[in-house]
Amino acid sequence: MRIVFFGTPDYIIPVLEKLHKYHEIVAVVTQSPKPMGRGKTLTYSAVDAWAFKKHIIRNFDYVDLPEADMGVCASFGMIIPKIILDHFKYGILNIHPSLLPMFRGSSPIQATLISGINPTGVSIIRMVKELDAGPILTQFEEDVLKDDTNETLRARLFEKSADVLLDMIPAYIEGKIKYKPQDETKVVTTKMIKREDGFVDLYKDNHELIWRKFRAYSPWPGIWTMINDKQSLPLKNKRLKILKCRFEDNKLILDEVQPESKNPTTWNIFRKTYGLNDL
Repeated sequence: MRIVFFGTPDYIIPVLEKLHKYHEIVAVVTQSPKPMGRGKTLTYSAVDAWAFKKHIIRNFDYVDLPEADMGVCASFGMIIPKIILDHFKYGILNIHPSLLPMFRGSSPIQATLISGINPTGVSIIRMVKELDAGPILTQFEEDVLKDDTNETLRARLFEKSADVLLDMIPAYIEGKIKYKPQDETKVVTTKMIKREDGFVDLYKDNHELIWRKFRAYSPWPGIWTMINDKQSLPLKNKRLKILKCRFEDNKLILDEVQPESKNPTTWNIFRKTYGLNDL
């Protein structure tokens, strides 16, 4: 089977590796290199780097795509136009890390962790022009572990997706899979995560919700708060990053924090130094 793969980040490489082992990846389409870090070094995506090592065609757009039977998409991060969806005999299959129609959009795993919904899962759909709205070919469930973060949960979901996709492709090509339309009355859409979404109020917000946000926004954007205590004048209106925390006996326990422009420290040392109340 000749396949064009659409994807960008490192955590979907297991899917690409499995496909490459059993099918012919004739090209990858990935996001173009972007300046990263303080030095603004031009950095290529994980999928781009993978394809380079394998001597596979790399595209940053949809021009001159090689002939292929189907496309596979996982965390691509760009809208694929209908003319490209129609380019392949068997369309493009998309691996989406939620049980659609729940949590369409760009941040389904974060939404899962913040909502506390359990189990979650993965949907493999045939892509259509509308975002994440295509018919469902297969789904599987996965339990959310109590200490799962965005990073650990998505790694597990995409790792398992690779095997499910491989098992499904032969039946899909033979027309043995019945398409399941999504129930539009049950659609829940997620949003693009921004740095500001990591804000929490340590003294007003529900502790369990803060813990869920900490796990959902790990490693990016992380969670943070503003220091407005009258006694902490040197740090007033400064950001405080929450680097490590726990949730025990319905209480949030902070372990490590980092004041703006300062080095990380323990919460106990920080609050005693600046006269802050404990949670």
